[in-house]
Amino acid sequence: MSNLDALSERIDALEMRLAYQDVTIETLNQTITAQWLEIDKLTRQLAELKERVRETESHTAGPSNEPPPHY
Repeated sequence: MSNLDALSERIDALEMRLAYQDVTIETLNQTITAQWLEIDKLTRQLAELKERVRETESHTAGPSNEPPPHY
């Protein structure tokens, strides 16, 4: 095998690896984007739930550690 054939094979191997890496990078990018969207959604839901808890606590009368009336 001549040097030209060996070089051609190496270039082909590098091109295949590059193509595989491009697909892998795109897949990882899509996964990360989906995860960030989910994290953003969950962060907004958490903020909404915190606000609901604050509103509920502000509308309750008396201390929360008060014993029940039958004591």
